[in-house]
Amino acid sequence: MSALMDDFLSIVLNETPLLDVRAPVEFRKGAFKNSTNIPILEDEERRLVGIKYKNSGNEAAVALARELIQDSGKELRTQKWLEYIAENPSAILYCFRGGQRSSIAQQWLKEAKRDIVRIKGGYKAFRNYLIQESLQISKELDTLIIGGRTGSGKTLLLPAFENSIDLENLAHHRGSSFGAFAQQQNSQIGFENDLAYKLIQKKHAGYKDIVIEHESHNIGQCYIPKELYDNFMRGKLILLHTPMHERVAIIHQEYIVNAVDEFSKKYPQEGLQKWAEQTLLSLKKIRKRLGNERYEKLENTFYNALTEYQRSDNLTHFNTFIEILLREYYDPMYDYQIQKSSLEVIFEGDMQEIKEFLKS
Repeated sequence: MSALMDDFLSIVLNETPLLDVRAPVEFRKGAFKNSTNIPILEDEERRLVGIKYKNSGNEAAVALARELIQDSGKELRTQKWLEYIAENPSAILYCFRGGQRSSIAQQWLKEAKRDIVRIKGGYKAFRNYLIQESLQISKELDTLIIGGRTGSGKTLLLPAFENSIDLENLAHHRGSSFGAFAQQQNSQIGFENDLAYKLIQKKHAGYKDIVIEHESHNIGQCYIPKELYDNFMRGKLILLHTPMHERVAIIHQEYIVNAVDEFSKKYPQEGLQKWAEQTLLSLKKIRKRLGNERYEKLENTFYNALTEYQRSDNLTHFNTFIEILLREYYDPMYDYQIQKSSLEVIFEGDMQEIKEFLKS
């Protein structure tokens, strides 16, 4: 009898490696933490089999799948799975519904003298578990929300607390209009799955509350599902105060130094150019809210800093651009949001004072 399991909690707590045999297009839409995609059918093969299933039924679809794969394809796929399992001996197998694809993969591995457990109900069942647990746990746990003006160092403060969840890290985005990384963001489904893992892990570590950063619904292209967000926003607010010169230094390091380095690694010949284009595109997206006069002032300041950097190799020329953006755009906007917010402010202080307050 084929080995099945539906102990989803153990998968999350142990961060079990997962062998995903769905098609690449399915994997890209969303997968689970520590999952690796080694498909039994490639995208085009899956499409053809799906058409055959719709027109001629299951038996004809399975026959076509076997014909498309053939013996050499079977051997190649099985060998890749065996290599993955050799490196991840505790791995568990899944397809979309825990049906034929993972069952066939399990059988082929058994023929190759290697047993593997597969997830009962597949991706769909595990995903539903994660969604339901996220909603339930976000209701149960209290939320402490670190707020503060842009560049205050809220993200830098989170690692000081073991019960913190870095939402921006899960979304792979810094949260602001200028927050895109050189590498692609997490998918929406991937973000939700990763957040569910974190919530489940924090609850089962015994924490009664979690610490998060004050975010809007959207973090780049990812968004926090409404019911989950509403649960978080029933929490208490802690405001981080940081002097302007420190905020400029924090923004400079993260959005200038680190960002230029990221783009240079991805685009070795044109990293600076790609970063500059991305930054100017982000600036253009907020032009309406800035107004033409401020937009043009910021655009000119950025171009001047870029010219000076190319001449002197000194990135500090961008600090004027940063400070104008903070003083004239981000600070008034955040102060207005806090004024209108219904969140209860339970503490205000600098980074060290907040650490002491929360640890006490």
